Amino acid sequence: MKLISGTAHRALAERIADNLGTQLADVHVTAFPDGETFVKINENIRGDDVFIIQPSCPPSNHNIMELLIMVDAARRASAGRITAVMPFFGYARQDRKDQPRVPITAKLVANLLTSAGVGRVLTMDLHAPQIQGFFDIPVDHLYAKPALIHYLRDRHPDTSNLTVVSPDVGGVKMARAYADALGADLAIVAKHRISATRVEAMNVIGDVEGRDVILIDDMTETAGTLTAAAEILGKNGARRIFACVSHAVLGDLGRERIKDSVIEEIITTDSVPQASGEKVQAVGIAPLLGEAIRRINGGQSVTSLFEV
Repeated sequence: MKLISGTAHRALAERIADNLGTQLADVHVTAFPDGETFVKINENIRGDDVFIIQPSCPPSNHNIMELLIMVDAARRASAGRITAVMPFFGYARQDRKDQPRVPITAKLVANLLTSAGVGRVLTMDLHAPQIQGFFDIPVDHLYAKPALIHYLRDRHPDTSNLTVVSPDVGGVKMARAYADALGADLAIVAKHRISATRVEAMNVIGDVEGRDVILIDDMTETAGTLTAAAEILGKNGARRIFACVSHAVLGDLGRERIKDSVIEEIITTDSVPQASGEKVQAVGIAPLLGEAIRRINGGQSVTSLFEV
């Protein structure tokens, strides 16, 4: 087994290597003055099971291209199998034609990875699980829920006054899974998206008055959905408001909105380096990804990793 890290999130790759009791392969990744990426693998990987760790977080296009170049380098170095470890899969929201003359970029990225030489993809909490079907190669789709649930149980041992809230109708299935695992009630915020950065929350379905609530979502960038939902929950009498997000790809606007919002804490994973800031608590997923890599390398099932 050989672990290779790109520049997108080397800290996570190092933590994964520590969990596996190994070291990252010696790989030189640099850029020419014109911005072109150059990759050189400085050790023999012929016939090895190669895992390339590279979430496609911002700058997304650069990180995807860097991943493709690393895959090509590994393929031409006669690697036995190449697995792209993408804790965060970018472009996942562009998974269908919802307007005339728009691309399905998630499918394009899947085609690029396969054409470059990827033999398997290991990812976590895709925006839409059916994106697995865009690939003609095996996809191991992990869930952040086991790692996040352990933290939530420690943070909220008494769930009698806890309600799990989905900030939109599309996230009800995910919120239901968290509610069942925590033994909590479920509520929904119906929202209306005005633009890519602005969301207008409409109304609350369910009872949140006097209760502690946890908003559940798969990702946030500008935090518009979360803060709009938190505001209407506060107006409906929620006592304390938390948020739990698989991928916090936060920029300056998102951090500012969270800081100024009524949300007490955002619990997320360290799937991307942007998961930091005031009120943001990142839970480590290196043990989860490390165990998945170990099982894939050994030809074992990863099903039990889904259990809470």
